[in-house]
Amino acid sequence: MLPRRQRASQFERAADGSMSLLEHLRELRTRLFRASLGVLGGMLIGWFLSGRVLNIITDPYCQLMAARGKPALAVPGSCNLQQTGITDVFTLRLQLALWVGLIVAGPIWLYQLWAFIAPGLHRHERRWAYTFAGIAAPLFAAGAVLAYFVVAKGLHFLLSFTPSNVTTILEVTGYVKFITNFMLLFGVAFEFPLVVVLFNVAGIASYQRLLSWWRTAVFIFFAFSAITVPTPDPFGMSAMAICLTALYFGAVLFAYINDKRRARRHRQEYGDLDDDEISALDFDVDPVEAGDPVDGIEPVPPARSLERRYDDMT
Repeated sequence: MLPRRQRASQFERAADGSMSLLEHLRELRTRLFRASLGVLGGMLIGWFLSGRVLNIITDPYCQLMAARGKPALAVPGSCNLQQTGITDVFTLRLQLALWVGLIVAGPIWLYQLWAFIAPGLHRHERRWAYTFAGIAAPLFAAGAVLAYFVVAKGLHFLLSFTPSNVTTILEVTGYVKFITNFMLLFGVAFEFPLVVVLFNVAGIASYQRLLSWWRTAVFIFFAFSAITVPTPDPFGMSAMAICLTALYFGAVLFAYINDKRRARRHRQEYGDLDDDEISALDFDVDPVEAGDPVDGIEPVPPARSLERRYDDMT
């Protein structure tokens, strides 16, 4: 670990552009190595938690089968999912360990990423980056949690078409992949309001413009949900579209507050002038008096004539 003074000097050198390309590549290699060590340590923790995570993911299906009286519970306290390959569950637990490791080691690899790109940002850009990163993580988590609860409704709708003489046994890898993709989709979709807020902060879209787009936005949300949600039931589609609509209006409210704050600061600096209005000019010119003569300056001697035997080049 480098001392604080040396780390600060490296940050300053990267910020002012004095580091060479080779030094940047070395720094990138070091930070990737530290991030990889953090993810590896998180994977070790995730391996011990992967069994519990697998039980949490399969819990909606097991509870639904138990409520319907199906023989999904071969052993009390366990859920009867099908394994078609010898290494399917082992590979699945490795994948779950990787996901848990990325979450547990998130502060480590996110810090390494931030420490590498932060010198290229201005001070106000770093402040906004802190804000956006602090909001993005809870939004993604909220979308993933909502997807987990929507899955139970979706499974109930889809399995309601199964006849009473048919036993439903799902393949464990496909089922877990279905659930995780569902949660990932909801989490990424919940980041959309940050794009709207970014447009307003950058001055691309004002509050009035965003509010005038609400009908188009709601239509796009429902169309996007109908296309991307992996289940054909109306519960998942409606839940995602309604939540995205609520988040959009929340972003519009932020844009309204931000525009009011920006207009108030504009009035303090420029009064009631519009952006395209020319300020009044003062044509009262004060006379300029002649200054005192400066003594002690020798006149410049006149230039001597060139030697005519040589041209200007020689």
